[in-house]
Amino acid sequence: MTKYICEMCGYVFDTEVGDPDNGVAPGTPWEDIPNDWVCPMCGVGKDQFAEE
Repeated sequence: MTKYICEMCGYVFDTEVGDPDNGVAPGTPWEDIPNDWVCPMCGVGKDQFAEE
């Protein structure tokens, strides 16, 4: 699976793990994550993440 890193705080989002606490089920492809999802560590938007 693919990982994305927050360019602001370094949080790593793993698509295999997801972010169940914030409504993103494990295995959800990055493109299917809602655009209003934010980094659980620093609160920046999805557009501040880069593929790792």
